[in-house]
Amino acid sequence: MPTLIPSITNADGERLGARLDLPLEGRPLAYAIFAHCFTCTKNIKAASHISRTLNRQRIAVLRFDFTGLGDSEGDFAETNFTSNVADLVAVARFLADEFEPPTLLIGHSLGGSAVLQAAQHIPSVVGVVTIAAPADTSHLARLLSKTKAAAEMEGEARVTIGGATFRLRKQFFDDLEQTNMQRTVETLDRALLVLHSPADQTVDIANALQIFATARHPKSFVSLDTADHLLSNQRDSWYAGEVIAAWASRWLQTTEA
Repeated sequence: MPTLIPSITNADGERLGARLDLPLEGRPLAYAIFAHCFTCTKNIKAASHISRTLNRQRIAVLRFDFTGLGDSEGDFAETNFTSNVADLVAVARFLADEFEPPTLLIGHSLGGSAVLQAAQHIPSVVGVVTIAAPADTSHLARLLSKTKAAAEMEGEARVTIGGATFRLRKQFFDDLEQTNMQRTVETLDRALLVLHSPADQTVDIANALQIFATARHPKSFVSLDTADHLLSNQRDSWYAGEVIAAWASRWLQTTEA
């Protein structure tokens, strides 16, 4: 699978770690952007497997690290959901300038919320895919309630996730709670695919049902059966990729004239 390491900068001029996975043969028929889960990176296995599956359908996938994570520059403590959305817009602008405008956005967990929000700022997008995404960004604030309380008292708090420690500031939680996701989904005006597992112990499947119920048609919902939140079983992430590829063929220009 050919891979390019593009040079992309965010709105503040900081470099974003990224990789553009290309089809093995032939020019790409469409370009997609993958947004990773909260405190994850572009190299999470689920993202890699989904990207490779789409490549086989000649869909190029640009996956990147949000500011302050992975190979990206910047201070994670200075970021928030709004800056994540801005990063997505910057990546889309890069693709439009250097390759082709992206037509598909894929987001995992909080990345799913971010692609829903970013779609309104990227006119070329015709399809949006969410994987295990919360229906409301304040869901994360509730999961991190102790950290949130500490940040409100001290201005900043630390939380350990997946063995790594992150600094979160009060502004991060304020930003989550100020985002109106319901209005975003109601006015999405893009084809939507919602993927979620009833076995998800981090973001309950009720979130997927709320997103699906709120969105207008065209929309599709697919259960990921026994998959965990991170799609850590390789079979689950391959399956998710196959479902996305099949669904995308309906909405993207994936056949040559």
